[in-house]
Amino acid sequence: MSIAQLLEKMIDYSAGNIHDIDHLIRVWTYAKTIGELEGLDANAQFILETAAITHDIACPLCREKYGNTNGKYQEHEGIPLVRAFLSDTGLSPEQIERVAYLVGHHHTYINVDGADYQILLEADYIANASENSFSRQSIETFLRRVAKTESGIRLARSVLLS
Repeated sequence: MSIAQLLEKMIDYSAGNIHDIDHLIRVWTYAKTIGELEGLDANAQFILETAAITHDIACPLCREKYGNTNGKYQEHEGIPLVRAFLSDTGLSPEQIERVAYLVGHHHTYINVDGADYQILLEADYIANASENSFSRQSIETFLRRVAKTESGIRLARSVLLS
């Protein structure tokens, strides 16, 4: 399944929730851009983009089950949901497991293992910070403590601090 087909499938899964749809498109766009600028290989780029598209797959369930979309709930609930969502897409078991791992860690800023994981964190932060008007101090702290890719740092500065 192509990225465009995965994006269409996730938009359909979002059942008209324009906030969720707009957010996943923002995160995907930032992730795609950073990944390409950082020179990821084709498989890593595909995994990254798939994870960006599906990273908040658990939000509807979390709203219903917990009354909120706390990041830890999203991580916990997202793993089985993304595995099921991707089961009929033609992705290899290894690709599905990596995407599930990334979805299950996209709010965890420690022990980051891989460029795809790092870029997903940066892309989601940029989208969240712009959507929720994070403070300059919060943004600068993220850039100092979490952001690692040159492209992600440049993009975050351009989007959030200009």
